[in-house]
Amino acid sequence: MLWKGAGVAFLAIYAAFRGRGLDGLLISGVLAFGALGDVALEISYLVGGGLFAIGHLIAIVLYLRNRRTSITGSQAVAAFGLLLLTPVIAGLMTYPLDNWVLATAYSALVGAMAAAAWTSRFSRYRVGVGAVLFVISDLCIFAREASVLPEAVTAWLIWPLYFGGQFLIATGVVQALRQERELPVA
Repeated sequence: MLWKGAGVAFLAIYAAFRGRGLDGLLISGVLAFGALGDVALEISYLVGGGLFAIGHLIAIVLYLRNRRTSITGSQAVAAFGLLLLTPVIAGLMTYPLDNWVLATAYSALVGAMAAAAWTSRFSRYRVGVGAVLFVISDLCIFAREASVLPEAVTAWLIWPLYFGGQFLIATGVVQALRQERELPVA
């Protein structure tokens, strides 16, 4: 259980030491709640999901604080697609399981996080793609729980997509914050 949370916990420590200012604290918090959620999922999906939800709310605040100054039409469509399709897909996969409404609501939060990341000033190739990988990982979890995809498939997809997404998010945000601090003052 602790090994499962260790990867993202180390990313949280990295962000705490390498990130700067309030945004550095926010990304560190996002990752810390992710690590706690990883551990808690082994005990309870509800507790783990709740911890992840707190991390997603913090991430949304971080990304909205750092919105891109101008967004192209295709970027807006992609963000809207993440916002809308993530909970729709989760709901369609998990209905009529007992907690399908909870899975759909949680997925709405994940979709909002990914949409906010996609439209943030942070690298879309790191932070945006990392958030999309996180979405896919969570959808794979729901697909496994709903028997839409077999365990043999999801066992190989969930962790690499999730950790790869968290890694891209952490390094993308921290790199942007550090480059911003290192710019010479004119």
